[in-house]
Amino acid sequence: MAVITLILSIIFTLIFIYLGIYSLYLFVFSVLGKLIKLRVPPAATSYSKFVIYICAYKEDEIILHSAAEALKIDYPKDKFHVCVIADSMQPETIVKLKAMPLQVVEVVFESSTKSKALHAAIAATHEDFDAAVVFDIDNIAAPDYLHQINNYLHDGNRVVQGHRVAKNTETPVAILDAISEEINNHIFRKAQQVFKLSAAIIGSGMVLEYKLFKETMAQIDAVGGFDKEMGLVLTRQKIHVNYADKAYVFDEKVSNPEVFKKQRRRWLSAQFNLLKTYGLTGFKELFVHGNFDYFNEIYQTAILPRILMLGLMPFMLFVSILLPGIGPGWQLWLGATLCCYIGILVAIPSSFFNSKLLGAVMRIPLIFFTMFALLFKLKGANKKFIHTPHSTGTK
Repeated sequence: MAVITLILSIIFTLIFIYLGIYSLYLFVFSVLGKLIKLRVPPAATSYSKFVIYICAYKEDEIILHSAAEALKIDYPKDKFHVCVIADSMQPETIVKLKAMPLQVVEVVFESSTKSKALHAAIAATHEDFDAAVVFDIDNIAAPDYLHQINNYLHDGNRVVQGHRVAKNTETPVAILDAISEEINNHIFRKAQQVFKLSAAIIGSGMVLEYKLFKETMAQIDAVGGFDKEMGLVLTRQKIHVNYADKAYVFDEKVSNPEVFKKQRRRWLSAQFNLLKTYGLTGFKELFVHGNFDYFNEIYQTAILPRILMLGLMPFMLFVSILLPGIGPGWQLWLGATLCCYIGILVAIPSSFFNSKLLGAVMRIPLIFFTMFALLFKLKGANKKFIHTPHSTGTK
């Protein structure tokens, strides 16, 4: 019995160290991100020249709307160029796209990925540009998006992540997805700047100096986790990723529970695959090269999704009360649980605290168990592209 108690104590202590440090991380970044105001770059006096890459896989109606909206961005027309990477589109869609004042790069892959699409677009780009913008098929940029990004580029930044926000909150799942995005925006992007750390790249709405974009993409061939791998490649070179909080990109959130499950399975698989591939390099970069920014990026790939934390923390608190004397006491688990919950609540924008929130919160237990089950069904999810279908092209 003593041996079993010792083993359980060790296991519970290791679990506490992992979950407790993460909960403290959430709390510190979330609270300080609210309390400390970030510097906003001054208005630029000249215009950078952008190429906007829109990655489009099937969903013909949506790309026609998104491409048309991209052309309406309020920025000098001779200073931005729209390029649609049309993967597996219908012939009539290609005809309509080519009638617009934009470039169309037609591709068909046996196994489609965003990195393959962008490689093809780079190969088809022959003009000189100052920076590259990457959008997903459903993304709609705010009218002043390029102006906001331009200010950051002229302020000395080489990589800038825009602020992706939800354009739909019509279902409880979409609301939770939108809230999750904003929590990540606050903790892993905005608040990182407080500590002079890089913002996490999302995968769309981000901008890189064009030469740097080509060099970085040459090192990436990910099936899933394209954005996370890009963040690792950049921070390993000590290239800082800034976050433009006012550069809005409207993004469709997942409304269907089954689509949500498939999307999260792909994300979790990509996350664990990158952790397995790059995990040990984080310690080398930290202790040999003093690259804490890269180590922080690696650490973030080891963090469980917030929905899992919301369920695991009170569960472990309950277990610690039932099994006193095994591992850390319930008081420590209570403190860690409060840090986790406060960190998450503080990161949620006040606009989400409305009548729709209660219905969304009621779905959290079901989504928790769905996500928990996915942890045991990740095999093969990162070897094949899993498309996330969209339902609408409008805001």
